[in-house]
Amino acid sequence: MGDPGQVRREFGRTPSSPLVELDDLRLARAGVRVILKRDDLVHPLLPGNKWRKLKYNLARAAELGHETLLTFGGAYSNHVRAVAAAGARFGFRSVGVIRGEEHLPLNDVLAFAADSGMRLVYMDRTTYRAKDTAPVVEALRREFGRFYLLPEGGSNEEAVRGCAELPGEIDVPFDVVCCPVGTGGTLAGIAAGLAPGRRALGFSVLRGGRFLASDVARLQTAAYGEVSGNWAIDCDFHAGGYARRAPELDAFADDFARRHGMSLDRIYVAKMMWGIFTLAERGAFPGNTTVVAVVTGSMRADPPPPATSAALSGSRPARAGADGRSRPAVPLTPPRGEDASLRPP
Repeated sequence: MGDPGQVRREFGRTPSSPLVELDDLRLARAGVRVILKRDDLVHPLLPGNKWRKLKYNLARAAELGHETLLTFGGAYSNHVRAVAAAGARFGFRSVGVIRGEEHLPLNDVLAFAADSGMRLVYMDRTTYRAKDTAPVVEALRREFGRFYLLPEGGSNEEAVRGCAELPGEIDVPFDVVCCPVGTGGTLAGIAAGLAPGRRALGFSVLRGGRFLASDVARLQTAAYGEVSGNWAIDCDFHAGGYARRAPELDAFADDFARRHGMSLDRIYVAKMMWGIFTLAERGAFPGNTTVVAVVTGSMRADPPPPATSAALSGSRPARAGADGRSRPAVPLTPPRGEDASLRPP
């Protein structure tokens, strides 16, 4: 069984998530500042929004005395990977219900999950579409016994509460927070955590993602009893749909890597950044707008930014120049590195 005390102790110390400002002539011409919130650096096994979504869910599971976590996902689901890692870290058994049939050898994501102790089971696509219905859930309970259910992508009211803490970590003035949207939980939480006068803008990574607005509203209502009304979702930068690519997206991401030395995750983060730059160049943001772009998934840097490059405590963020090098701000307090107790055993 998971240890409630351990969960509270480790998740109570959220590692620092650096802020890095982009130095790009296209943004300068548009009068827009873009600051990356590098949540991909929060934790080596639970990066990005995974840490935030699991924080209160794992605490709840431990407090209720659950020994098993069960969740859903596709064969390349980073959420499934994160649940497997968290289960191993905090003493839960874990079950991953994977959409479709088994393919051997396992890909890197599922191999990691299995090596972390997750039991992988496969569900045909017709049944998977009904995975949230009572008959399917009850069938799973008969097979696996009592478990704490984490929805696909991890988005529920507990995940919203975790993501709502993100805006409070941004200690520089800003106007808009942007994030990719897959299941809606991250956007729902960020928007709920914003101070008056600030807005959140999500970029759907799904084709036909207009339904996501109702999902975000439902999640906010479940978590807080109301819809905040300070957010919107742009559905024009999905590049063909989930995990799909388009020549325009690839061209943008390749150019971004050349300019800034950072390789964007093309399922989520690249679509958001493509949208932000396109809207900025179209004049969709008023002049002197500061946008914080939340990096919710993996992003490689070449070379990796030093630990001090983005430490912010009342100072301006580090600037990532068009030459691909981060230019550090001078922090007013020592940088908050990752707590040694949070590193994998």
